[in-house]
Amino acid sequence: MSDEQFQIQINYRDIPKTDAMDQRVEHEVTHTLGHLTQRLTRVEAHLADENGHKRGGQDKRVMLEARPRGMDPIAVEHHGDDMYKTIAEAAGKLKRALTTRFEKHDGG
Repeated sequence: MSDEQFQIQINYRDIPKTDAMDQRVEHEVTHTLGHLTQRLTRVEAHLADENGHKRGGQDKRVMLEARPRGMDPIAVEHHGDDMYKTIAEAAGKLKRALTTRFEKHDGG
């Protein structure tokens, strides 16, 4: 198993980049995925506000793409009305998807 640290890359669309948002993404990804990060090379986060300056609705979109070592990338997406909650929900979806993929790959 490699000791290399996995990387988190954060991309913004139609929302301002902030240190607080970067820190939230990094926290949610590392804490939600936990030990699974050892099997990843990178996670890309794509944060977007699909309504731009308008308020309301499920207009916050978070897409997380994980790159497991030696496997095809896997991506999940979540929409919500609060970016912080949407990040957390997307991280949970990614953990479930990775757990399923690794269980199948590992034979059980």
